[in-house]
Amino acid sequence: MKGLRFLSFLSLLLCGTMTASWAQRHTPRRATPHASFQPDVFLITIDTLRADHVHCYGYSKVETPALDGLAKDGVRFAQAFTPSPITNTSHTTILTGLLPSSHGVKDFGVPLPAEHATWASLLKQQGYQTAAFIGAVILDSKKLAPGLDRGFDFYDNFPDPPSPLEGSATAQAKANAHWGHVERRGMDVVRHAEDWMKQHRTGPRFVWVHLYDPHDPYDPPPPFSEQYKDHLYDGEIAYADSVLAHFLDYLKRQGLYDRALILVVGDHGEGLGEHHEETHGIFLYDSTTHVPFIVKLPRSRQGVGQGREENQRVVNAQVRTTDLLPTVLDLLGIPASGHFDGSSLRPYFEGKDEMRRSLLAETDYPLRFGWAPLQAVRTEDFKLIEAPRPEFYDLRADPGELKNIYEPWRPTVLAYRAQLADFRNKLPPPATVSSGSVAPQTIDELHALGYLGAADAGSATNVPEPSLLPDPKDKIEEQNLLHAAMLASEDGRTASARAALEKVLELDQKSATALLQLGQLELAGGNPAKASVYLQRALEVRPNDSAAALALGQAREQSGDAAGAREALEISLKLSPSQFAARLQLGKIELQLQNPRAAEDQFEAVLLLQPQNVETKIALGQALLDQKKFLQAVEHLEPLSRVHADNANILDLLAQAYDGVGKKDVAEQAKRRAAQLRAR
Repeated sequence: MKGLRFLSFLSLLLCGTMTASWAQRHTPRRATPHASFQPDVFLITIDTLRADHVHCYGYSKVETPALDGLAKDGVRFAQAFTPSPITNTSHTTILTGLLPSSHGVKDFGVPLPAEHATWASLLKQQGYQTAAFIGAVILDSKKLAPGLDRGFDFYDNFPDPPSPLEGSATAQAKANAHWGHVERRGMDVVRHAEDWMKQHRTGPRFVWVHLYDPHDPYDPPPPFSEQYKDHLYDGEIAYADSVLAHFLDYLKRQGLYDRALILVVGDHGEGLGEHHEETHGIFLYDSTTHVPFIVKLPRSRQGVGQGREENQRVVNAQVRTTDLLPTVLDLLGIPASGHFDGSSLRPYFEGKDEMRRSLLAETDYPLRFGWAPLQAVRTEDFKLIEAPRPEFYDLRADPGELKNIYEPWRPTVLAYRAQLADFRNKLPPPATVSSGSVAPQTIDELHALGYLGAADAGSATNVPEPSLLPDPKDKIEEQNLLHAAMLASEDGRTASARAALEKVLELDQKSATALLQLGQLELAGGNPAKASVYLQRALEVRPNDSAAALALGQAREQSGDAAGAREALEISLKLSPSQFAARLQLGKIELQLQNPRAAEDQFEAVLLLQPQNVETKIALGQALLDQKKFLQAVEHLEPLSRVHADNANILDLLAQAYDGVGKKDVAEQAKRRAAQLRAR
């Protein structure tokens, strides 16, 4: 007992004296304002990459020669950690050097506040050309990651996908729309980057390359799909490594590799069933926060004539992804005008151990399901996870975090909890941190990328008391079932999806996510009445879910309840006003209900969102005719008929408009032309 008390006292002393850099916001060491040392800088982030599934980190079941070779040429950080297990949040941390609660991007679609600088904006001020190449729409700055393109001369966003009404797309259509619209293979990403570099041959350049491939659903291309058929996650890692090898080989062929500063890092890990978490986002265990991190220094910094063995170094001290940006600025000799939640790792490149770094991790993703958010403090010795049922682990004795030794009066627990309290006290007021609101049409893209949840989710700042919500540990079986159902639905395996969702409802009758998914399944399967029951229940549980309201409107319309459909669509639009499909559908329902003036208003609003949408323009023509605004209808439909001369529906409406203004001969010509088109 004395030994344990002494260990607790020593840990408390260390926690009290160590530099808690995430709370103090370090600034890189100062250098000359316009340093002449300006190598090309390449940041490669590999999504969902666990450190312990990389060969040079001791994993023998996968081949990662590119990562291994880079580690031999540089510095491998054996204990690097991310503060967030969610892609857009973790990448925002990498690009800003700030923790999620500092930069505010804790959910999909949350804009990065204007006051926060990024790698690109800081390097651009030093004369760098900047470009970003992303592998998934989750980081698209026009949709799910607004503001992440700050400072980039070129940001390789995704093209707008085909836009059928929600619920109408078949599984095959979804599959066809996936590659290139929702996700890019890693080889496509690096080829885009190489094409840009060919057009920008003179430096200095900062290029960010994001490889999404290891993210679920795991679908590596051949030959990795065959070589790793029993371990597809490892197959995705092996493929991503081959893509990295291709890019590094390009740099070598162009004579750029030796003189470049290259950083490769995972954004977060993957549960793979540990702690019963199949994927990531819910928990803060090392399985989803421990990431690989490798840095290759520029040749001029390593010294001319040095070989790979002299360059190679392994750092076993704990570091954080918040440290990346301060490190780069320090290495380049760029003075920072702002502050960061991380600190420069330059001392480690020089063989020095300057400080012990605490990690603060957090996830609000459980709030999307109505469960409590989590926070954690990790050092090299212990980890505290704040939850409705808190957890505390001795990482030296229990690296797998299997034995919870939490005791509220334990001195080390009190010390770690004090660090969390100190950090919270230094945060800006909640009003300065935006909340996320993802349009329902974007929810389909999230599902295709492996993410679940509502279109309008809560945050830790707008729930009454997060600690009173269910503990995610008690809900992980539901999460796994929900995730399995989503993947089955995306693949067209409707029976499997329905069975998993019904199992969720056995565990929790008020699971809004399960009710929404079941409603959407029944709607897609042609059972609108049954869908309406599920969707009404989903909306009762989660009244701010615009996706549930939209789907309910679609189900009621298909059931013949136009008035009920209008009510649901108005709720959806009140929650999320800029929905193209919802407004178009509401306009059509207003026509059914013989309210052409209200329909006209909706169609005009739709055309503000998509000015060239032909379907809406035709519907607007009908609304004008129903109001006997014949002259306006002619003025609206005539130019449309010239652009779409083979559209019989436009000609039919134009014929009615000509009749209304007394142009009988022209009306007959339009009718005959429409009949000829239909007879083809």
